[in-house]
Amino acid sequence: MGQGLDPGSSDCHGGVKSLPRMSAHASRHFVPPRPAIPEHSPGWYGLLVALRTNALQIWPREAYTNDVLEQSFFGRKRFLLNAPEAIHHVLVDHIANYRRTPAAIRILRPIVGEGLILSEGEEWRHQRRTIAPTLAPRVIPMLARHVAGAAQEAIARLAGATQPVDILAAMQFLALEIAARSMFSLEMHRYGPALRRMIMEFGISLGRPYFLDLMLPLGVPSWRDLARRRFRRRWIALMDEIVAARLREPASDQPRDLFDALLAARDPETGAAFSQAQLRDQMATMIVAGHETTALTLFWSLYLLASAPAEQSRLAQEVRDIDLSIEAAGAALPKLPYTRAVVNEVLRLYPPAAAIARGSVATDYVAGATIPGGSLIMISPWVLHRHANLWSDPESFDPSRFLDNKPPAHRFAYMPFGAGPRICVGAQFALAEAGLVLAMLVQRFEFTLADDVPVLPITVITTQPDHAVLFRLRSRG
Repeated sequence: MGQGLDPGSSDCHGGVKSLPRMSAHASRHFVPPRPAIPEHSPGWYGLLVALRTNALQIWPREAYTNDVLEQSFFGRKRFLLNAPEAIHHVLVDHIANYRRTPAAIRILRPIVGEGLILSEGEEWRHQRRTIAPTLAPRVIPMLARHVAGAAQEAIARLAGATQPVDILAAMQFLALEIAARSMFSLEMHRYGPALRRMIMEFGISLGRPYFLDLMLPLGVPSWRDLARRRFRRRWIALMDEIVAARLREPASDQPRDLFDALLAARDPETGAAFSQAQLRDQMATMIVAGHETTALTLFWSLYLLASAPAEQSRLAQEVRDIDLSIEAAGAALPKLPYTRAVVNEVLRLYPPAAAIARGSVATDYVAGATIPGGSLIMISPWVLHRHANLWSDPESFDPSRFLDNKPPAHRFAYMPFGAGPRICVGAQFALAEAGLVLAMLVQRFEFTLADDVPVLPITVITTQPDHAVLFRLRSRG
């Protein structure tokens, strides 16, 4: 379960260390279109416009070739880090010195509450210790049954389509259904429309960073914060209703879903369980952080495969004779190395978190740069995954780079789910879910694009296509 754009993103300017420019040679692989790279960082007004319309355009060309970029914004230092050792320094070695930004907290808290994403200190450690076993690899086969069941129903709906299909909308519906079944063993006929409506409402307006979000201290609310509080009250009421519906279900000796697992979970050090409010916030976090990013990973996977027929044929060949039924779904996952490589490459090109923001507490020294206390530290997987010094042919769609016979990328050069102690706790489930659904879809259908209009990524919270993209589906028989 990935995370979207970490609000509080900023551009950086002025190189500390220069590296070679990106290679301009022609690639033998499909190179997806992308927004133009600005030659220079935007000014303060251009930055604010980009943050609200497409944050990918805040990074200038030098961001893709330098280890560190630095800029001042309203008197505050801002740094973009690309060197893997520098990222390790911030996210692992000196994690206590780099905290979530006030902008991230004020924007995310209304929808994720005090769950794992925003908790700090001992409260975070308690939550992490308690949640981690519920998403361990041994739980994946149980969850895979929910994934396969929802995917089978989605495939049946798609098989009945007589016109080109809006795949993103179909994947959003499917991912929310998977989230509901995996977490609550509930079909979303009753709650799905309200969940989708509220998540969309938040994303379109309240989840976008505004100038005051970036400038005001956390304790000083803006008028938009008041709207977020009203949203929070309605969101809590809906989540409480879903939790209550799940609690009315008969008990089971064995966990049927993540709700059962979290209800039974205990902190291995203290023995403490989650309160109902804590349970609600954990479930809200998983739904919000998981379903949209999974839907987008599936959309971008199908878009790239439709644009690269040779890679789609190779994946179809891999899954052709594999049993992907509900009963066999868990056992099928290890048999999908190329499918897994496709998902990893999609997450490289379209990472769920286009940027991660941290605020420095005290002065520090990173990659030759002095980081004053109170600075904003940016790590952008979008930039990092395209960095000329870290990847060969970085703009190309080449799943083979993630196969076992290829040397792995540096651990802190590839981080679609973050890195360090706060890496996404649901990353393994997200990878299994996306891989299994993609295998089932390509086993059943051949995907082609319905037109030749270029599809450009735009990021505000998550990285989405710039327009509704229609696909033609042809049964593989």
